[in-house]
Order: sequence, then structure tokens, then C-alpha cells
Amino acid sequence: MKTVKIGKITAPVGIRGEVRVYPFTDETTRFSQISAVLIEKRCHELQNVRYQKDKVILKLSEVDDRNTAESLRGQELFLPEESLWDIPEDTYFVRDLIGMTVRTQEGTLVGELTDVIHHAHQDLYEITDRSGHPFLLPAVGAFVLDVNLPARTMTVRLIEGMTES
Repeated sequence: MKTVKIGKITAPVGIRGEVRVYPFTDETTRFSQISAVLIEKRCHELQNVRYQKDKVILKLSEVDDRNTAESLRGQELFLPEESLWDIPEDTYFVRDLIGMTVRTQEGTLVGELTDVIHHAHQDLYEITDRSGHPFLLPAVGAFVLDVNLPARTMTVRLIEGMTES
């Protein structure tokens, strides 16, 4: 069974076994659309979901006290791939972007997309150029012109100084 990482437990909350989760999605309310998650290949039903700023607070089955919640700190949450929520057009899963070949609109090879950094205002794509130096590209339409998932390519517009460290 293929799974997709959707978040990471950062801390226990209170004394009844709730956990704070850093979500790996830009729409935290998506957690209300799922009924269970996998932690270390073990299924936990979601008994309650609530939100606190940009974090998700979950009450998981079989986690009924602070000590058990503390033991899950740092654990990652997964969903079976077939349980993933639908996403809007022009929105991508990070796993689908990592490793893409990046080219300019003229067709010049820039490098490879190596990471996606979630930022409050917009995501940033970390691109490692042909000489092995990383640089950041804002994930906005002014710079990202096309994402072709089947071809595993991204077409970008670079401005002067953008690729310099």
C-alpha cells in the first residue's frame, strides 16, 4: 500500500491525549475530511479535529493521556494514497514536484526542484542548479509558468540575480 505523508506530530496538548500536528498541506481544514491516519503503519481513527492558528489538534483513537501523546512526538502522519483528498487545478502534492527538471521559458536547463518550503505568504521552491548550488524561487505565476506532471518538468521565468547565493 502506497502512503503519503500529511503531517508531523509536534507536541501533546492538554492531558486527554490530544496532539498538535504540523500539517503538510496548505489547507489545514482537509483534516476534517479524513477519518483515520497511519502512524508507524498503525491505523488511528480521528476522534476529534480542531484548529489552532496554522496547526491542527487531533484526538486519536488509543491515545487517551498526555504520556501516550508525548510518546508520539516527532512521528509523521500518513494516508493511504487512495484516501487522499481532491486538490484544485494548479495545486500539486509536494511529492509530485520534488525531482522535477526545471527549465527556462527558452528551454535552457536550470536544474532540479529539490525542496518545497512552506512560507506564510507563498511557498518557495528550492532549485539546485547544474553546478549544485541551491536557490529559492517563489511559487507564484510570475515565475512558475508551467508544471507538466507527466513530463516531470517545470518551466520558469528567472530574473537577474535570482540564482545567485
